[in-house]
Amino acid sequence: MGDKLPITAVIISRNEESGIRATLERLRDFDQVIVVDSRSTDRTVEIAQECGATVVPFDWDGRYPKKKQWGMTHAGARHDWILLLDADELVTPELAQEIRARLPELARREYGAYDIRLRYKFAGRFLDHGHTVVKRSLVDRRVTRFVELEELGWDYEVEGHVQPQSDLPIGRMAARIEHDDRDPVESWFTRHNKYSGWEARLMADRELFREVAHRRTSQGRVWAKVPFKPLVFFLYSYVARAGFLDGRAGFDYAVALSMYYWQIGVKARENVRLAHKEAVSA
Repeated sequence: MGDKLPITAVIISRNEESGIRATLERLRDFDQVIVVDSRSTDRTVEIAQECGATVVPFDWDGRYPKKKQWGMTHAGARHDWILLLDADELVTPELAQEIRARLPELARREYGAYDIRLRYKFAGRFLDHGHTVVKRSLVDRRVTRFVELEELGWDYEVEGHVQPQSDLPIGRMAARIEHDDRDPVESWFTRHNKYSGWEARLMADRELFREVAHRRTSQGRVWAKVPFKPLVFFLYSYVARAGFLDGRAGFDYAVALSMYYWQIGVKARENVRLAHKEAVSA
């Protein structure tokens, strides 16, 4: 193993030829790299193999486990600590150094998982201010797992906006992961249109909504309770967190996420209206 980090990096992919090489090249310090691939039809698999990664095909059967959990438990990881990455997420040198420095802490199992902030790219520019997305990306698979999302109405092969849960406390890394999204902005809106529909359906079931909120990061749990989310979020991201320092991209990102929360509210109210109409006509 030499001086390699005793961690298995698991990357989920599907037709990611444009960016997966950059992701894999940042993982040379990791002892094992696995790409869990959903039958890509481009050069994703070829590129991953050229970079020395093990490629494991994934076919979702519509049941638990979904893709990330399956990668943790069934893709052949030889280490208990797993770094979960999307194919457009890059480990920064600072994060690799921090993980190395914390190896004794990982060995002591003081925490069951670590939250890591993303340095997010939106509209072609990395954002250094404003709202920061946090993901629970470094996990000990012995004590950390994703919830069975079929019960939560998310009918897609990859886990959605729900974080894995751990039997041990959750730590936090200071360094970041770079989210180098190369897709057009239109794809961001397409994804979040789907996410907002799911969030709106959750709001119709208070018990289920609380269950999902419990499985988010602490930041996500706070936002679940905030009233007037579109306005509050814009002021928080663009003003309080100095998103204006990122120029037009910072403004556009703050507006886009504010509108995402607005979408959730509109769809949730419509769901209530339609349910009431159906109950009256029944």
